[in-house]
Amino acid sequence: MSNRNYGVLLVNLGTPDEPTPAAIRRYLAQFLSDRRVVDIPALIWKPLLHGVILPFRSSRVAKLYEEIWTEEGSPLLAYSIRQQRRLSEKLSDIPVVLGMTYGSPSLSQAVDTLLQQDINHFIILPLYPQYSSTTSAAVFDSISKILQGYRTIPHLNFIRGYARHPAYIAALKETVEQSFDKHGQPDRLILSYHGIPERLVKMGDIYPKDCLATTEFLSQVLDYPADRIMMTYQSRFGRLPWLTPFTDKTMASLPKQGVKHVQVLCPGFASDCLETLEEIKQQNKVVFLGAGGKKFEYIPALNDNEAHISLFEQLVNNIVR
Repeated sequence: MSNRNYGVLLVNLGTPDEPTPAAIRRYLAQFLSDRRVVDIPALIWKPLLHGVILPFRSSRVAKLYEEIWTEEGSPLLAYSIRQQRRLSEKLSDIPVVLGMTYGSPSLSQAVDTLLQQDINHFIILPLYPQYSSTTSAAVFDSISKILQGYRTIPHLNFIRGYARHPAYIAALKETVEQSFDKHGQPDRLILSYHGIPERLVKMGDIYPKDCLATTEFLSQVLDYPADRIMMTYQSRFGRLPWLTPFTDKTMASLPKQGVKHVQVLCPGFASDCLETLEEIKQQNKVVFLGAGGKKFEYIPALNDNEAHISLFEQLVNNIVR
């Protein structure tokens, strides 16, 4: 079978173009205006967003981005581009394009690029191992909206998530073992996932079930006591109740329980970004050591390593073949 009509649309969340308040404001305005991300009625939310949150948050977040910015730009974008390029090399006869739900390169640009190549069968791969309405569903909504502008839409294969996929679990296992070999086994291995509001779970979001599945599957394959693996949630925003336990609160409490050495993995992040490099690797390290901990290591995201790209290749080939 010829694969000439297949194309892969690799999708990540997005990132500001520059570590400046103006660029952060543009990015956050788009991100926080998505009803999948914040479903507060617009009459209440828009004045709050534009009158309070963006003016104050943009400058503070810009300073955080400055700390992690690289010569290649935003880490999330740099790693996403590498993932796209490496997957393209493996899928030599299938075009692979990158699009961001928010920011650049945009999803609309990515869709147009594939359609200009006469691609009539899209394989949409959001870089979110664990499904959430705030991420995976937001991608689906955005693509559906973009395709409303076309008279003929392509066939769609949407990869909703891969929280339990054996190749994904194997890739996580490999990176954890590399960290153990380098730093020794910690007193606790912390698996920190991005949080979501509890109300979304009550409304039917399966995200915490997927996070738990990844944690349990990884625990089964690691040569490490399962009772020393902890699952936490990070990156909460606003005053509504979010999924617990919180990563930072956990870091503050562990040294009091005799835990002096931790390693932290963020399985839900396919690419290192602000939430991993600044929030976990920097902020949470300060919290843990400040509370009396002795050793803290952050285990990098899978990024563009070989096992990760092989996982993507398997996900695509399972559809094409």
